[in-house]
Amino acid sequence: MALFLSNLGAAGIILTIAVMLASGFLLTRFTKRLHLPNVTGYIIAGVIIGPWCLNLVPSQYIGQMDFITDLALAFIAFGVGKYFKLSSLKANGKKMVILTLFESLTAGIFITIVMLIMGLSLSFSLLLGAIGCATAPASTIMTIRQYKARGPFVDTILQVVALDDAVSLIAFSVCAAFVQASSSNGSVTVSQIAFPVLFNLLALALGGLSGVVLSRLIHKRRSKDHSLVLACVTIMGVAGICTSLNVSPLLACMASGTAYINASGNKHLFKQLNQFTPPLLVMFFVLSGMRLSIPSLAAAGVIGIVYFLVRIAGKYTGSALGAAVTHASPEIRRYFGLALIPQAGVSIGLAVLGQRMLPAESGQLLSTIILSSGLLYEMVGPACAKASIKLSGSVPGKAAAGKADAGKAAAGKADAEKAAAGKVIAGSSSASEPDIAKADGVEPSVHKAGAAALEQQTRKKAPDTGNDTDDTVSAQQVRPRHAVV
Repeated sequence: MALFLSNLGAAGIILTIAVMLASGFLLTRFTKRLHLPNVTGYIIAGVIIGPWCLNLVPSQYIGQMDFITDLALAFIAFGVGKYFKLSSLKANGKKMVILTLFESLTAGIFITIVMLIMGLSLSFSLLLGAIGCATAPASTIMTIRQYKARGPFVDTILQVVALDDAVSLIAFSVCAAFVQASSSNGSVTVSQIAFPVLFNLLALALGGLSGVVLSRLIHKRRSKDHSLVLACVTIMGVAGICTSLNVSPLLACMASGTAYINASGNKHLFKQLNQFTPPLLVMFFVLSGMRLSIPSLAAAGVIGIVYFLVRIAGKYTGSALGAAVTHASPEIRRYFGLALIPQAGVSIGLAVLGQRMLPAESGQLLSTIILSSGLLYEMVGPACAKASIKLSGSVPGKAAAGKADAGKAAAGKADAEKAAAGKVIAGSSSASEPDIAKADGVEPSVHKAGAAALEQQTRKKAPDTGNDTDDTVSAQQVRPRHAVV
C-alpha cells in the first residue's frame, strides 16, 4: 500500500491524508465503546497504519508532514489564549493561578530531578519536565459532563485545567531557550541565554500586536468566512515568522489569542476555529501515532514507567500544596490531583518540538516516552477523574436525584391542574345556559324549578293594574345570565 501511494505523486499525498482521517475516525468507534477519549483512538490509528504495523503510509510522506504539527500547535496555542481574559482572571482571583502554578510546576520539578538522578542529560530532563507540566482537559471535562457533576470542586477543576496548558507552554519555551543556547558547545554563557529570551520576548510582542490588529479587522460587518480567513492568516503568519527565526511559535500564538480576546471581548471567532480545526487535529494525532517507534518502547521501558508514576505523584503533591497555601477545602486537598492525570494534546506537540532540539537518539526517546505514556494516561485518567469527583461529593446521589424527580413531577401535576381549571373558567364565560348547567354539575330540571320560582316572585312584586298579562314581567326577561340555584 505504501509503495502504491508513493508512486502516485500528488494523488498519493491526497490519498494518504484520506487514509489518516478515515483511520482516525474508525478507531474512535471502538474507543467510544470502551469510554476512552477520541485522542486515544487517533494515536492508536496512527500506530496501526504506521511503518511498524500495516505500513499503509509511505515513510517519506511522514517525514514531510512536519508542517501539520506546527499548524496544529499554532491553532491550539491561539485557543489557549482565550482563557487569559483579564476580567475573568480578576473575578477568579489569585487562588486559581497559585493552585495552577503549584500543581503544574511541582510535577515538572519532580520529573526533572528524577531524570537527572537516573543519569539522563540536563537538556533531556528539562524538556521532559516541562512537557510533564501539561494536562489534557478533554478527558476530565467529558467525565464531568457524563456524571453531571457540579459544585465548587468542579468549578475549580475547570478553571485550573484552562490555565494548565498555558503554564506548560511558558515553561517549555523557557527550557527550550536554555537547551538551544547550550546545544552549540555544551556550555552556557549569558549572551547565549539572553538572545533566545530576547527573541521570545519579540515573539510575544509580535503575537500581541497581531491579536490587536485582528480584533480591528474583524467587526460586525465582516462576514464569517472572511473573519475565519483573517484569523488563519494571522495565526499562520505568526507561526511562520517564529519558525523561520528558530523560535517556538507557541508563546506568540498564545499571546495573539490573549490580545484578541481582551481587545474584542468576542469568543465567536474561537468557536469558528473549533469547527474549522478538527480535521487538522486528527491528522496531527494520527501523525504522532505513526511516528511512535515500537522498538524504542523496550529501551524506554524503565524510564517511561518512572515518568508515568513520578508525574502522577508530582501532580497530586503539587495540588495538595497549592490547596494548602490557598486555604482551599479539604476535598480539593485530598482529591484534586486525581483529576489532573490525563495528558495528551499539547504535550504530544511539545514532544515533537523537543525531539527536534535534542540529538537523534535522545529525541526519539523523548517522543516515545510522551506518546506511550499519553496512551496510558488517557486510559487511566478518566477513571481517576471519575473517582475524584465522586469522592469529593460533586456527583448528585440517587436519593437526591429521586427527590428532584419527585419534585418535578409534583410541580408538573400542579401546573396541569391549573391549566385545566383555567380552561373551564374560560369556557364558562362564553358557554350557553345548558353548557353552564352541565359544567356546574346542575341538572336541567333544577334550573327549570328555579326559573318558575323566580317568575312567581316577580308577579308578587308587580303593581296591580288590572292587566296582569302586560304588567307581569316574565322570568325570562329578568333572569340573570347565570341562574344558579
